[in-house]
Amino acid sequence: MTVRLRPDPAGHAEPPALPAHWDSLVAAFLADRRALDEVLRRFGTPLHLLFPQVFARNIDRLAAVLDEAHTGYRIFYAHKVNRSRAFVRTAAAHGIGVDVASAGELESALTAGFDAGRIEATGPKGEALLRELVGTGVTVNVDNEWELGTLADLADPAAPVPVLLRVSGFAGSQVSRFGIPVHRVDRALEVSAQHRDRLLFRGMAFHLDTGDTAERVRAADTCFALLEQAYSAGLVPSVLDIGGGLRQVFTADGARFDDYVHRLRAALAGHGTAMSWGNNTFGYQVDGGAVRGTPVFHKYANTVSAAEMLAGFLAAPLARHDGRSVAQVAADNLLDLWLEPGKALADHAGITVARVEFVKEASDGSVLVHLDISRDTVTPADQEVMVDPLLLPGDGIEPARHPVGVFLAGRLCLERDLVTTHTVRLPWLPRPGDLIVFPNTAGYHMDLSAAAAAMHPPVEKVAVTGHDGRFLATPDADYRPPSSPAANFDAPEVP
Repeated sequence: MTVRLRPDPAGHAEPPALPAHWDSLVAAFLADRRALDEVLRRFGTPLHLLFPQVFARNIDRLAAVLDEAHTGYRIFYAHKVNRSRAFVRTAAAHGIGVDVASAGELESALTAGFDAGRIEATGPKGEALLRELVGTGVTVNVDNEWELGTLADLADPAAPVPVLLRVSGFAGSQVSRFGIPVHRVDRALEVSAQHRDRLLFRGMAFHLDTGDTAERVRAADTCFALLEQAYSAGLVPSVLDIGGGLRQVFTADGARFDDYVHRLRAALAGHGTAMSWGNNTFGYQVDGGAVRGTPVFHKYANTVSAAEMLAGFLAAPLARHDGRSVAQVAADNLLDLWLEPGKALADHAGITVARVEFVKEASDGSVLVHLDISRDTVTPADQEVMVDPLLLPGDGIEPARHPVGVFLAGRLCLERDLVTTHTVRLPWLPRPGDLIVFPNTAGYHMDLSAAAAAMHPPVEKVAVTGHDGRFLATPDADYRPPSSPAANFDAPEVP
């Protein structure tokens, strides 16, 4: 069929693209059309592709920052970020720990080769999970006073349970449903001291749903003060757990992203060409010509890497400690810093490949490109994918470039199943059989709310590794990391 492309009657310039950042190994694989076609021939589409070497490299980058800070530390991979067996096995082979939040994740970690000493259990936990953890030697990051009391009741003095107390309610931070409020920590310390024969107190923990370094530093400073209280209660802490929350880098051009959002807001206010499907406002409040509020998409304009964020936090001075850095205060007090990166380790370590099934025009003239995936395959339902996917010709022959703005539609028989509800700029009008590749989907995007409606099977995962300029694809469940999972791959950096 022929799809008519409506010109902008107001004569405005085309909306700018949202260029994604691609890891060099991932880009090299996508540029090797023979390798890509062979993987798609074997496994079909849609398909999640995972890159354990990128995952391992992300571990090394964070470890290098911590080494430079001269403080004791332990990195725990937050398993919840992705169900991948390849990732958890790579984490085990790389010598780091793992953070589990369910009985299933605990089993996955043990199967991958983690011993109990390298496992930490976080998140809210019911009695069944607590019973499973007691006696194993797994460190329990206690979410609330009920958990602490239940562990004290269940534990055997012959095998005390290692515990951290997760704290929340810091000055200047948003209220959180997780953790023990700061003003109630003294009671939790009393319980820990009263049951020291059953509870092995290791220290304090926090996790903030923010990338703001200053907020994280305030939380750490508060926890240092609470650890002083722990010493006064006769406890001997050895850990400050700073959680995860380190950001990813999605875009290759933060300024272009900001410009796109500026145009999007203007369009929502009625100025220029519409850039969203239907009445979608992406969480903004639109009142006449004013657009206010916070959008429901990630900090896609962020260009600061997780390693840079971590370095800035560790080097931040603490006024209460004569300007010494967070890392120095931890080291001076013989405290190991624990952290639980998830997105930061999965950053650029996974992509999702979909195939164009057909293209149609909606009643308002919008162009809909239907894919063989659903929205929930590549993003949580309430989040918008705000970087442009890569369009590849299905037959390997790229047509003449005639840029077009489209909406990507999913395969479910639901109005809400639009993969994108903002206009996506593509280099040509996609044809049935063309490929759409979504970048950086390993961090929560693949697994947080995967749709199983209409009896569609789950999207398969395949691990891809590069060696001497060649690529090897292995079903995720079968992947076993080499002795050096971050083995070098000679691929140029891609802007």
